[in-house]
Amino acid sequence: MALVAAAAVAHAQGAPGRAERADPLDAQARVPAVTYQSPLAGYRPLGDDQRQSWKDANATVTRIGGWRTYAREAQQPDPPASAPAQGGHKMH
Repeated sequence: MALVAAAAVAHAQGAPGRAERADPLDAQARVPAVTYQSPLAGYRPLGDDQRQSWKDANATVTRIGGWRTYAREAQQPDPPASAPAQGGHKMH
């Protein structure tokens, strides 16, 4: 029983160096400002974006063989997977 009481007191005191929590029922309680940082704030594109007009894009597709070229590429088998690293564990 004493252990449970000690744990409750320790929990109520909070972690050292942590600010005391405001009473959620007190409308006048001071609380820290809420800040938001977008997860995309540090996003950097992979490289130069070579945009072109749709007419140029269509001309490129026509020059390389049109949709049939893409269809042939899609039907090609995937390249073989690389060999597993030496010393790896094998499942038996």
